[in-house]
Amino acid sequence: MKIALGVCGGIAAYKACEIVRLLQEQGITVQVVMTDAAQQFVRPLTFAALSGQKVITGLWNAGAEQPNLDSAVEHISVAQSIEALLVAPATADVLAKFVHGEANDFLTTLFLATTAPVILAPAMNVNMWQHPATQANLEALKKRGARIVDPGSGYLACGMTGPGRLAEPEAIVTAALEMIGVKQDLVGETVLVTAGPTQEAIDPVRYLTNRSSGKMGYSIAEAALHRGARVILISGPVSITPPDKVELVRVRTADEMKAAVLRYLPEASIVIKAAAVADYRVRQAAGQKLKRQAPLTLELEPTADILVEIATRRTPQQIIIGFAAETEDVLENGRRKMQNKKLDAIVINDVSQPGIGFDSDNNAVTILTSEEVIEIPKVEKTEVAQRILDVALKVKKSERTRAPAPR
Repeated sequence: MKIALGVCGGIAAYKACEIVRLLQEQGITVQVVMTDAAQQFVRPLTFAALSGQKVITGLWNAGAEQPNLDSAVEHISVAQSIEALLVAPATADVLAKFVHGEANDFLTTLFLATTAPVILAPAMNVNMWQHPATQANLEALKKRGARIVDPGSGYLACGMTGPGRLAEPEAIVTAALEMIGVKQDLVGETVLVTAGPTQEAIDPVRYLTNRSSGKMGYSIAEAALHRGARVILISGPVSITPPDKVELVRVRTADEMKAAVLRYLPEASIVIKAAAVADYRVRQAAGQKLKRQAPLTLELEPTADILVEIATRRTPQQIIIGFAAETEDVLENGRRKMQNKKLDAIVINDVSQPGIGFDSDNNAVTILTSEEVIEIPKVEKTEVAQRILDVALKVKKSERTRAPAPR
């Protein structure tokens, strides 16, 4: 998702830096557009460094050294590529231009050219804010569908006290996310996610493992984080960079994963077991590297069943979702696993299908609950993650509406 952030001239322009950071934490790409006046307070280079994007500073150069065809029509391409236009701080001057349809710089032209939702966070002197002209402009913009994030009240840079101070960046970002449909419905929840494979030693240099990349579990962790949850991510060995702000616990073996899950289980309200835990380990790993020989026989024993352990320790309020990677009788095996392990839901994927599941950015799954069967055709794992979280919340809501039943 992409948001254009318009920054106007005012002392509050420095707070737009924090807005950029907060949006990026939600996985939003931020295209900063600065008015000439804004550049007197914050340099474009600051926003370029924060956003990782070029900063548009004018209608005719649009950030380029020389005018060209691309820069001349960039207000149209930006207008068509964004999910929302957020202006913070929005000055009285720019609000008036928006109302009257003036288009004498990039920001005002972008405002006219975009059909995306518009969020305006005004900031100005108290008398300017209270002036009938400003209030009339605000009412006109509201009637046209703009979302206004009202300023706070307090001591202003001009020395006066009263309304006009830019709203807090967190409130502005929350309003923007609501306008583009980014959910914040996991605030207050603690989501425990397991991801990746485990490795079971054969000798000091060899191990048993599987093809799990961890992409599905990491996608769930990132999606839950963006929806407001506290996220505990227990990860086997993978090569993925974890999302910022997750509480990452790295493990290697099935026993280590079991210990970590049971340690954090009491803190979790939702548990999603996406890890592909090894079902077997070598009964006695060699202390030294095994020399090549033929034949070689390894005696295997089962690893602990972490889901069974969870089922015996969970509280009635916890939601537990498991995964089943199957190659035959997919639905039947998945349903049996859900019932035997007392899960609230299970995500089943047929790993025999090419182009999905292990090592892929895509997946096609069936989510089973006690009440429904949800078929999700081939989509990106990021979308599957959102659907899994939707199911978790739906089950949690239904559990709250009925008396607790013994597990």
